[in-house]
Amino acid sequence: MKQTFSSWGRPLARAAALALLVLAGLSLRPGAARASHIRAGDIQAKVDTTANPIPRRIFFKMVLYSTLGTVDEDKVTIFFGDGTSSCKRGIDRVGGRRPMPGIPDTGLNIYTFEHTFPASGTFVVSYIGENRIDGVLNMDRSVDRSFFISTTIQIDPTLGLNRSPVLTAPAVDRGAVNQVFLHNPGAYDADGDSLGYSLVPCQYEPRGVEGTVGGAPCTGLAAGTGNNQPVPLPCPGYRLPNDPAVTPGTPAFQVAYAGPPVGVPRAPAIFEIDPRTGQITWNSPDENGIYNVAFEIREYRRVSGGHRLIGSVIRDMQIIVAGTENLRPTIAIPADLCVVAGQRVTGTVTATDGSSPTSPRTAVTLFAYAGIIPPATFVQTSTGPPLAQGTFNWLTDCNSVAQQPYQVVFKAQDNPNPATPTNPALIDERTWRITVVGPPPQNLRAAPAVGTGGSPNSAVLTWNIYSCANARTMYIYRKVGPSGFVPGPCDTGVPASAGYALVGSVPANTTTFTDFNTVNNTRLGLERGQTYCYRIYADFQLPKGGASIASAEACAAFPGRAALLTNVDVEATSATAGRIAVRWTQPRTAPGVPFEGTPTYVLSRAAGPNPTVAAFAPVRAPFTALTDTSYADTGLNTQDLQYTYKLEFVLSFPAGDPRPAFREATAPASSVRVSAVPANPAATAIRVSWTYNVPWDNTAQPVRIYRRGPGPGGSFVQVATATTGATGGTYTDADLALRKDETYCYYVQTNGRYANLAFLSSLFNRSQERCVLLTSPPCTPVLALQPTNCDSLASLQEFPALNQTYTNRLRWRLGSAPDGCDTRVASYNVFYRPTATGRFALLGNTTQTSYVHSGLDFSGGCYAVQAVTASGLASDTSNVACQDNCVFFKLPNIFTPTGDGINDVFRPKNSSPIRRIHFQAFNRWGVKVFENTTTAADRVLINWNGGGPVGESVAGKKVSDGIYYYLAEVEFADFANTRRTYKGWVEIVR
Repeated sequence: MKQTFSSWGRPLARAAALALLVLAGLSLRPGAARASHIRAGDIQAKVDTTANPIPRRIFFKMVLYSTLGTVDEDKVTIFFGDGTSSCKRGIDRVGGRRPMPGIPDTGLNIYTFEHTFPASGTFVVSYIGENRIDGVLNMDRSVDRSFFISTTIQIDPTLGLNRSPVLTAPAVDRGAVNQVFLHNPGAYDADGDSLGYSLVPCQYEPRGVEGTVGGAPCTGLAAGTGNNQPVPLPCPGYRLPNDPAVTPGTPAFQVAYAGPPVGVPRAPAIFEIDPRTGQITWNSPDENGIYNVAFEIREYRRVSGGHRLIGSVIRDMQIIVAGTENLRPTIAIPADLCVVAGQRVTGTVTATDGSSPTSPRTAVTLFAYAGIIPPATFVQTSTGPPLAQGTFNWLTDCNSVAQQPYQVVFKAQDNPNPATPTNPALIDERTWRITVVGPPPQNLRAAPAVGTGGSPNSAVLTWNIYSCANARTMYIYRKVGPSGFVPGPCDTGVPASAGYALVGSVPANTTTFTDFNTVNNTRLGLERGQTYCYRIYADFQLPKGGASIASAEACAAFPGRAALLTNVDVEATSATAGRIAVRWTQPRTAPGVPFEGTPTYVLSRAAGPNPTVAAFAPVRAPFTALTDTSYADTGLNTQDLQYTYKLEFVLSFPAGDPRPAFREATAPASSVRVSAVPANPAATAIRVSWTYNVPWDNTAQPVRIYRRGPGPGGSFVQVATATTGATGGTYTDADLALRKDETYCYYVQTNGRYANLAFLSSLFNRSQERCVLLTSPPCTPVLALQPTNCDSLASLQEFPALNQTYTNRLRWRLGSAPDGCDTRVASYNVFYRPTATGRFALLGNTTQTSYVHSGLDFSGGCYAVQAVTASGLASDTSNVACQDNCVFFKLPNIFTPTGDGINDVFRPKNSSPIRRIHFQAFNRWGVKVFENTTTAADRVLINWNGGGPVGESVAGKKVSDGIYYYLAEVEFADFANTRRTYKGWVEIVR
């Protein structure tokens, strides 16, 4: 059976005999009649959802807006993007042309059709209408331009069900001179995909339908000379309506408007589209007449790792602006809101018509456009004046849950006297965003399961079956100790700020989970002596997505106490003979319950404050006595390295005992690492900083700072105390006794505690010692970059030649900043980044005041320099010196693909760095013979050898000698991503 779109009209096909009769009577292919009548339109698509769907079968609906009283186009030609078109059979209009409410001279035409594509892939389905309405102000000679719209679809089995955005609001609208114009297409994606909006030029196909349709598919029906592949171009002279060139001599300005965007009276007029909501704002028209604009609605599917572009719809719409004394109405809508699935959404919309002495208030008609209408409803209860009012009503359910908010576009349209044509109806428009989230899971419970023998401790979680059957996954989060987190009315999931960590996930229809504290597929077990608290939430099936509010918290407490690291104390600083004292507490079982098995400790060490699990290695043989709770780790490089330790408590069992070994690991703890640098250019203070990563709390008690010096020898004395944070702190030593060019040494001692264990409240740990020369910072360099001469490169016969690269040359001098800076510089660090913004990378170090950066594929980039003293003290970075890539491009007018290795391919003879080229070549009849896209990674750009995948090139054969016309869309690799289109010709000679 044939499928029709829901509410898209009657079945798609008429009898073949009737179609042939109509075509024979017209003696023309469908769509061939020239009629300057088309105002606006768009094409929408969806996959086959019949009982026995065909994955490559797609159903379409095209809506056209045309002028009443002109040629009635009851059949059209559609190009399917796979080299075929409907030119033979035509596409029937569903019913006749219907008058459009509010714009009586405009008719609405609906065409529904289907097509089965030959394979998976991306296809551009398009329509060429002949022709546009006359007199469109923002393009040249609109009456001579065909009307072109398209929809891009992806056929991909991995996408599953997909429907293109549905545009619920009409594509013809009215505006008034010196009043804000608003329009929203009311786009809705039934699959819940994300939508993005952008303005694009109105397009036309210079060859029209006749020059685009192919001969073979239309044999016997005045076949065309094309290949069924439209090549649209921007309409000549197309400009956005606010462009001053559209209405020269009458500059357009903004008027007061509450926004968004807020109007700035007397500022230049704006015409823009909101990329998220699709709201078009024109503030404000300055001349009455007809304008056409186009915009693209891009459809993004949420996939693992981000979003994937899966299609787009281009709508070409018309705006009719009139000079009028009528004032547009003002609409008021509810504030954006969020509800839990199952709640009813109600909202009151009001509007008041504008008024003036010559334009009294009139009744106002309210409209609502949204993909959720129905089942949602909007009923106008009064028209005014003075106040028009309507009520929106929607009972949400689990199927309403979505990551993106639903958009409801409300429009208020006044009703001036129809006998006064100079007072057309005007509108105001606003968009209401409604987010629907899942309800929280109910009755979460957590019970401790204390391990015996070799089994680890675990927590058994249970909860009620989730109320939404369309949920996908239940996520389980855990933290130590209760949380004060209280989800807001529509806060979904578990935010990182709540302190929980993700520990597992199960299908949403599951009602239990056992937490063993599993890391890298190893069950570590939950720590004795701790209380673990849990929350869960559900997420929903893609592509709609969405999530639920988190459950209430449930906690489980475990008796006993695990071993705890208490000290990582640097007792000696040395590059080879450093020493660190490591200490820990004994583990405890529940009262009266002895340990089973043979207990041992395994102490491991790794370099750095945050080492990976694989980086740890045991420091000695396992400790076999429970009372052995300290170790002096010697022969370390404590001068240059920070060390981290972890302890495992192991219960093992003799051979033949089936119980696995029980392992319980402590949280790792690092040594304290201190650094010291001069704190100011005058060298009157030293800034001391320290870092650590420990499981105990160092913040409750101050850090002690110790200093020795000046000069060698002497003893350390405490000079200050300072507060510290969770991972470290800073103190500035501004003692008046400090002297410039003297060396001072520092270490710090932290004082930590375990908050829930009173007997572990004074955990002292020292850092290594750090010495610093108190001197002024080196002077900051002043950098200059020799610019690339773009004009010289552009004038070369050929550039770049194969393997030819760019070289950048830098020079600098020492400046005088900051005041009192040190000119005794030992070397310079040179930094580079290839873009105008972003992070610098160290390019190299040199003792010279110049640097040559060679072997570059492009000259653009930015540089900075830093001076370094013999003691390692670095200056501030210099000024940032940048240069952009050049922008030039030149193609030859002849190439000789004879296979002799000389001038065999068509490529740029002279070009600056290129990011991408989309190249097309046509013969003298306009048939495309070659097309490709090349990028900088291809090294040789375009690289046409005289053959190609389309047109005259068949089975690898070459095109014939002669003149060919090309269109090259070039994206340069400069900072601005400059794009230019080059048109010309090339002769092939063999």
